[in-house]
Amino acid sequence: MKSLLLPLVFFLIFSNSLSCQNKPDASLQGGALYEGQKLPKDKPLQTIAFGSCNRVDIDQKMWPAILANQPDLWIWLGDNIYADTDDMDAMRSMYLKQKHHPEYRQFRASTPVIGIWDDHDYGVNDGDKTYAKKKESQQLMLDFLDVPADAAVRKQEGAYQSFTFGPKGKRIKVILLDGRYFRDELKPGAPLSGVRYQPNEQGDMLGEKQWQWLEQELKTSDAQVHLIGCGVQFIPTEQRYEKWANFPAARKRLLDLLGALQPKGALLISGDRHIAELNKIDLPGKSYTVYELTSSGLTHTWSLGSDPEPNAFRVGNMVIARNFALLRIDWSKPAPTLRVEVRGLGNKLLLDQPVTN
Repeated sequence: MKSLLLPLVFFLIFSNSLSCQNKPDASLQGGALYEGQKLPKDKPLQTIAFGSCNRVDIDQKMWPAILANQPDLWIWLGDNIYADTDDMDAMRSMYLKQKHHPEYRQFRASTPVIGIWDDHDYGVNDGDKTYAKKKESQQLMLDFLDVPADAAVRKQEGAYQSFTFGPKGKRIKVILLDGRYFRDELKPGAPLSGVRYQPNEQGDMLGEKQWQWLEQELKTSDAQVHLIGCGVQFIPTEQRYEKWANFPAARKRLLDLLGALQPKGALLISGDRHIAELNKIDLPGKSYTVYELTSSGLTHTWSLGSDPEPNAFRVGNMVIARNFALLRIDWSKPAPTLRVEVRGLGNKLLLDQPVTN
C-alpha cells in the first residue's frame, strides 16, 4: 500500500507545484486596480509615474530609478514593446519577455500598472484603423497589463479606458485614449518637400464612439485631477512626425471639448517622440490653460542631433535623454497643486515645472 501511496503523494505535490507556477501572481493582476487591493479608496494618489518607448532588447536600467520615487501608479504611454508585426505569436513572445524581465518584474510587483499603446506595440509603424490584426493585438496588450478576462475593455473595439482613484474630494481620473484603432490614414507629404505628412483636414483620431465616451467621462467626473493620455502628441504643431495636428479637425475638437467642459486639474500626457518636453496652450476666449507633458523614451532617445526642434508651445527645455516622468500632487490645500518632473538615468532631475491650471 505504501508503495502505491508514495508515488501518488509525489504526483499530487508535483502537480500542485506546476499549477501554482502557472497561475498568475494575484498581486500583479489588474485586481489591484479593479478591486482596490493596492490602492485603498480612502488614500489619495500623490505620485504618478509614466513613460513610453521601451525596447526589450535594450537594458532596463530605468526601472530602479522610477521605483526610487515610490510612485502610487505607473502609466504606459505606448511603444511598450517594439513588435511591428502581424505575427501574434511573435508579439506575445515579446510581451512575455518584457513582462518577466527581472527589473520590470520587480517594479510591477510593488507598483500598480495601467497603460495604452502606440504604433509599435499596436503592430505597425504609424499604424491606423487599417491594421488587420488590431483585435488580436488589443487582447495581447491587455494580457500584458493583466486586465481581467471579464473587463469591459476586453469586449469593446479599441483599448480606451478610464480609471478613478482616491476618496471624494481628492480624486484623480485617468483617461487613456486609443489613437490607433479608429484613426484615419495619414496624408503623405510631397516628395522631396521635407514634409513627412501634410494635414488630413477632415481625418479623425478617435472615432465617433470614443469621442462620445470621452465627453461623458469628462461631463460626469467628480475628480479634482484629470490625466488624459495618448501615445501621440496633442499640442505641438511644428514637429514633422506623427501628431494630433496631422488631423486638425480632431485636434480642434479635443481642445474645444476641454475648453467647454474645463475639467479640473487637467494634464495631457503623451509619448512616442524619444524626447521629453512640457507644452502649454491658452485656449482663446476660455480663460483656460492646458498643459501637456511628453515623456519618451525609457530605453533610447532622439538620434537626430542635439539641437531642439522648433515648438512655440514648449515651456522650459527640450530633454534629449532617456527619461521618465512624474506627476506630484499636493493635496494640502482645497484645490490640489500639480508639479511635473522629468528624470533620467540614476534618477537625475532633467525638468521640473508647476502645471496647475
